[in-house]
Formats: sequence, C-alpha cells, structure tokens
Amino acid sequence: MPKMTPSEAMTEVLVQEGVNHVSGILGSAFMDMLDLFPAAGIDFISVRHEQTAGHMEDAYSRLTGRAGVVIGQNGPGITNYVTAVATANMAHSPMVVISPSAGSISVGWDGFQECDTWNLFKPITKASLRVPHPKRAADILRTAFRIAYAERGPVLVDIPRDYFYGELDEDILHPSQYRVAPGGIGNPEHFAAAVEVLKNAKNPVIISGRGVVDSGCMETLKDMAEYLGAPVATTYLHNDAFPCDHPLWTGPIGYMGSKAAMRILQKADVILAVGTRLSYFGTLPQYDINYFPKTAKIVQIDINPRHIAKTHPVAVGLCADAKDASEELFARLREAVPAKKDLTPVHNLVKDELENWYKEIALIADEPVEAGRMHPRKALEVVGKFITDHDAIATTDIGNTSSTANSYLRFKKTKRHVATLTFGNTGFAYQAALGAQLACPEDLTVAIVGDGAWGMSLFEVPTACQYNLPVIATVYNNGAWCAEKKNQVDFYNNRFVGADIWSKSYAKIGEAMGADGYTVNTQKDLAEALDTARKNRRPAVIEIMTDGTRLAPPFRRDALALPTRFLPKYEHLDKAHFNK
Repeated sequence: MPKMTPSEAMTEVLVQEGVNHVSGILGSAFMDMLDLFPAAGIDFISVRHEQTAGHMEDAYSRLTGRAGVVIGQNGPGITNYVTAVATANMAHSPMVVISPSAGSISVGWDGFQECDTWNLFKPITKASLRVPHPKRAADILRTAFRIAYAERGPVLVDIPRDYFYGELDEDILHPSQYRVAPGGIGNPEHFAAAVEVLKNAKNPVIISGRGVVDSGCMETLKDMAEYLGAPVATTYLHNDAFPCDHPLWTGPIGYMGSKAAMRILQKADVILAVGTRLSYFGTLPQYDINYFPKTAKIVQIDINPRHIAKTHPVAVGLCADAKDASEELFARLREAVPAKKDLTPVHNLVKDELENWYKEIALIADEPVEAGRMHPRKALEVVGKFITDHDAIATTDIGNTSSTANSYLRFKKTKRHVATLTFGNTGFAYQAALGAQLACPEDLTVAIVGDGAWGMSLFEVPTACQYNLPVIATVYNNGAWCAEKKNQVDFYNNRFVGADIWSKSYAKIGEAMGADGYTVNTQKDLAEALDTARKNRRPAVIEIMTDGTRLAPPFRRDALALPTRFLPKYEHLDKAHFNK
C-alpha cells in the first residue's frame, strides 16, 4: 500500500468516485486537502454562501445521478449548510458533506469556531459519520459515498481539522470494491398479487414519481400506461416524470397542480404508484377537492421500504428499483391481461379534463390588476411556454408565484424540473439553477423566483458571472411575502405584519453585479426578454412587475384558524371582530 497523507487519501477517494468539482467557501480548516484539488483534476466552485453550495450540489445530483460534494470551514461554514442539507435529505439527493471540526486536542474548550456539527446534522442526513483517527479518513469517506447512494441522501463526514495531516498506508480502491448500485425487483412473489389487482381494475390511474426519472424507466411506463389504458399523473413538483405531449398525461397533483389530474384520480379504483413515497403534503386535498380516493387499491413501487404504505395503505407494495420493477410487472401483465383495445375514450376523457382546466386558469389570469403590473399567471403562461418550447431546465422556489408555476410547468423530457419540494425553503431556485447549469452546461436553465426568495439569492449573481453560468432568473416582483400575506387576509382580517418587501430595482442590481438586467410588465416584453437572454447566453435577471393582490390559496388552510384573544388589550383582534 502506498504511503500518503489523510488529505491525499481523501482526495483519491473523490478521484475514484469521479468527482470533478467540489463546492463551498475557502476556509483554513481544509486548505491542506484543497491544495491537492488542481493536481487531482478537481475544480473548486467558490460561492458567496455555503447554503448555495448545498443547493447547487442537490440539483447537480438530481440531474446527473452522481453525489454532489460540499466542504466548508468548521463551525459557521458547516452550520450554513443546514437548510440545504435538510432540503437534499427530503429530496433523496445523494450528497457528501466534508465537515472539518475543531482540532481534536481542543474539543470541549469552546475554542474558535467550535461546534458539534456531527450531532447537529444527525436528524437531517442519512448518516453523520466521524473520522476517529487520521488513518481512517479514506475509509470513512468511502463509507459516506456508500450510504449516500444506497439510502439516497446526504451524509456528513466530520473530520477534526488536524486529521488532514499525518501519514498512513492506504489502498486506492475503485467504488466497485466497496459499494454496489441499488436495484432489483425485490420479492418476486409480490408481482403476482400486483397483477391480480391491476387485472381487475375498471379505472386504473398511474402516478409517476421521481423514481421513474432517476431510474430511467419512462419508456416502460408509457408502454404500460398505453397497455392498461391508464391516465398518468405526476407527483407533486416532479412535473418531468411523464411527457406532457403524451395523450395520457394529466398533469401534476399537489398544491396548485392540475385539476384534470385530480378529477381523474378521484374516480380511480386502482392506483399504480411508481417510484414515489406518496408524500403526505403532496396528496392533501386541493381546490376543495379531496381527490386521493380512500377506496382505491394501491400498488406502490418504491426502492425504500420505509416509504411503502407510509401515508396510504396499499394492496401490494413492491420494494424495488422503479425500472427493474416496472419491467418485471409489465412483462407479467402482458402474460396475464390483454391490452386495452380502444384508447379513444380515455384519450377523450383526459383531453376534456385538461381543456376544462386550461380554460379555468385562463379565466383567473384575466382578472384585473394594478396599472403597470402583470397578473402573475400571465407571466407564468409566458415563462412556462418558453420552458416547454426550448426544453429548458426549470428550478422553482417556494412561495406564492413559484408554487403557482406548478400549474404551468410542462416537460417533454425527464430531468428538467428541480424544485425545493416538501422542505419548502425559500432561496433555493437560483442556487439550484447554478448547480443544474453545472450539470448540464449546454442546456437552457430558468429559475422561477419570488422577490422574497430573490433577496436570499441575488448575492450569487456574481458567482454565475464568475463561472460563466448563463442562468436566466425570472424574478416576480409583487412587493410582498404573498403566501403569508394570503394567510393574513384569510385569518387575520387584513392585518399585514412583516409582509411587505421593498427594492428599487432588482434588474439594476443584477446589472451592477455583472448580469444582463431586464424589467418587464407585459407578456410581449417578457417573451422578448426571455428570447434575448436565451440568445445572449449570459447570466440574466428578468424582473417581472406583477400584481401583489392576486394571491394563491393558502398552502395549509387546515393548519390555521381564526384567532382567539382573551386579554382585554388584544380583544379587538379576536375572530369575533373579523371583517367588522
């Protein structure tokens, strides 16, 4: 075994794992390892805030299937990753966080930048590992990659900053020597039961999730949908999990999703859920439609046994890789069930429901707005069409306008939609777009960002310029935290506290940072700005002046209630005075 330092050993693990870049902010704690990166062929992507690096690598992982890697200074540098790592954990994105900690000799002395990050990250990672000795540095890092891929999520590697130094004898191992790619069909006996359920279905519906995207089984899923004559809905914020130009596509479920998908799903007697955990938030009633049928029999395919029947009882659970299981299930279906001969009725059903839904959202978009402002849905119509027409990658934040985009984002290919998902943090879309652009440098990438989230993102415009990442940021300036403002309208009698946001010009700030800036308030000007930004292939900030009174429904109406006040000084705020 060759002699090397722990820094060299860990760097060689990254090389063998095919890591071509690591993101973060320069820090003294890991400089010995960082010094090796250029010679190892590893780029260091320097951002303005560590949270950005985490969101970038989350998106990079979702689009490439490879684990993103981040690093930071011990203490505050690593704690800045908390939100991004929690997001990646709920998104099931493989990631490795190399986390220097205080020197081993000073632990417990409350020294400079000391923090117990090892324990801090335990609840938001698949594993929080600690290097117990410098000679174990490479072994623990290999373990991190093994867990990140096997359990699909982030893993933290805590290493005291003095453990980068020293000597050890270490084998340089190829990943095939210490981990295997997950896959397989699980228990073969369960497939016979799944076929029986599907064979007797009168109104089957397929729900396609991220597992379909990650495993690459879209063609099999399309063939199976056509064979069964089953409409297909996509899971919440995985709008790229079925092609929008397919006649069985009904759109996404979940908040601000497609009513067409929900109305069709409501009548299903059998649901085939492929590559999805059927998350609680993603299947809640929407638009006052309790669309997820309680009586339908569910056949659920998911690679993680913890997700089978987690939120909805199943008739059959197939704990397996989405692609392997879909191929096996389809092969057995073809032997046991004849293909549906006439798809015309189901095609017409889907077409009619979609047309009704499109008319409904078009009417909403025609509501009157403030002078000089656009209806946010009018803006999303243009941006959504631009994304579909140019096969662009779209990244979305959380918030009023970004969430409404769920009604407008339609994709013909997989790995086009990167959303904050159910962690729901603001300040995700632009940072994720930078990572998406790193992953797919030839593709067009568009971030959909509200002005609240943009305040948590705009400082990364220089990063986009520095690394020539031509992300187009569409910033919807409605002057408020509008999702929360809607709650204050519905539950707090229009008492707006902390809801307003002010800025002179986001476009000019973008220009000052080196990007191209545009300010628009009409569909025509927005379409022209998007096309110009596409042709220029430079970082761009398109500030869209939208109306702040056209508010989407609350995210969780069930989680709020009209206020009750008992103290005399607050009695005028009681629900009894609502709208008086």
